[in-house]
Amino acid sequence: MIKFLAVVNVVAWSVFWAFGYLALSAEGYSDHQILVASLLAAVGLFTGISTYLRLVQASERSGYAQSSAGMTREIRNEAQEKWEKRHELG
Repeated sequence: MIKFLAVVNVVAWSVFWAFGYLALSAEGYSDHQILVASLLAAVGLFTGISTYLRLVQASERSGYAQSSAGMTREIRNEAQEKWEKRHELG
């Protein structure tokens, strides 16, 4: 299932970029053709985002990626303070 989601993700982003480019750079196309290209680009965008988020969830569940929900507020604040100290303009 994960490999299928990965393939769908790649195809969806390809559809988004291809038809998005066609919709934005259309010269000499009818309004109907531009509308269809825009709708296909939107479908590619939403499908790509949806499958990407599902892949992230699956990788967190399988242990391949560290869970993003496992960080407490204190740990986040401490990391933010360390980052600010390292990147201070001084």
